[in-house]
Amino acid sequence: MAVTARLGAVVACVVLAAVAVAPRPAAGILDPVDFLALQAVRRSLDDMPGSEFFDGWDFTADPCGFPGVFCDGDRVAALALGDPRAGSPGLTGRLDPALGRLSALTELSLVPGRVEGELPASLASCSNLRFLAVSKNLLSGPIPDGFSALSNLRTLDVSFNQISGTIPPSIAALPSITNLILCHNQLTGGVPSFPDSSPLLRLDLKHNALSGGVPTLPAGLQYLSLSANKLTGTVDQVLPRLTRLNFLDLSMNQLEGPIPASVFSLPLSMLQLQRNFFAGPVQPSNDVTIPMVDLSYNRFWGQLSPLLAGVGQLYLNNNRFTGEVPARLVQELVGSGGLQVLYLQHNFLTGIEISPSSSLPSTVSLCLMYNCMVPPVYAPCPIKAGSQNTRPADQCPEWRG
Repeated sequence: MAVTARLGAVVACVVLAAVAVAPRPAAGILDPVDFLALQAVRRSLDDMPGSEFFDGWDFTADPCGFPGVFCDGDRVAALALGDPRAGSPGLTGRLDPALGRLSALTELSLVPGRVEGELPASLASCSNLRFLAVSKNLLSGPIPDGFSALSNLRTLDVSFNQISGTIPPSIAALPSITNLILCHNQLTGGVPSFPDSSPLLRLDLKHNALSGGVPTLPAGLQYLSLSANKLTGTVDQVLPRLTRLNFLDLSMNQLEGPIPASVFSLPLSMLQLQRNFFAGPVQPSNDVTIPMVDLSYNRFWGQLSPLLAGVGQLYLNNNRFTGEVPARLVQELVGSGGLQVLYLQHNFLTGIEISPSSSLPSTVSLCLMYNCMVPPVYAPCPIKAGSQNTRPADQCPEWRG
């Protein structure tokens, strides 16, 4: 009986402490620890001008009825901070470490705004957390190592912030992670290695300062974006096992070597490999039906493949392709087929079978400038293609004018 009385006294003290900071007792039955945590969150954040999100946070009422607060029984299960409507102003302030005391939390999101400071390391205590998305704010500092304890975490999105440091290897080892979105930050170091058993579907690390090579990635990956980093090395051993990719962007790195033919058979919506040091011939084994393929600003060489005629937008400019443009590419372009954009400028191509009197459909774009031929038809090119129609003859030993 004495033990029961002491426990009752402790609970009573916690409840009294919770209501002491509010003008009147809360009407709901929210767990006292969660009640105090929400009050700390409120003190650390404010509405930006034009936002009225916190107008509905009146602690004399049941917090489970607050905007963005979702409860399961007497515990906070999800917290969506800020007005989610498109164009609404976000919040300012910092994320309070008290968030880690919401031990039943499964989802935490923050609308775009001007919230700064570091990601609270205390969130590692939210062992049930499945979804953490705080993109497009001013958050800085590292990704806490303690996040390795979040064994149920499926989505981590801290994109468009100022997060720095390296990506903790323990993040890649999370057993439930399916979406890892860390793009547009200031991350350094290498791309972490993922175990073969990883359920990862989306990996977006673009626009950071990552270096080193591209490691072996989970075979079930569907979305891969590593563009605008400082990655080096080859990918011909990495890409063939990623047979489920529907989006691939490795552009604006320092990657080199060949591109395996199997890449062109993937069910991709977009293939972006531009502005690297990739080299070798481009030889798909089947008709390519990817809507957009950008291989520009590399060191690809050899003849153009007619199997690329099924692409919608094809950017092959600023490479070292030679020979004549395949007739099938011309037919798809002039005949208003699926090919809408064909950029071939700044190569070493020697001819194209197209009548000078041909009139290109207004819906297509063709650029042939600065090759080893005189363009037989006029077609406006991008300004950055320059003003020279033809390469100097001494750069075209196989062309006699």
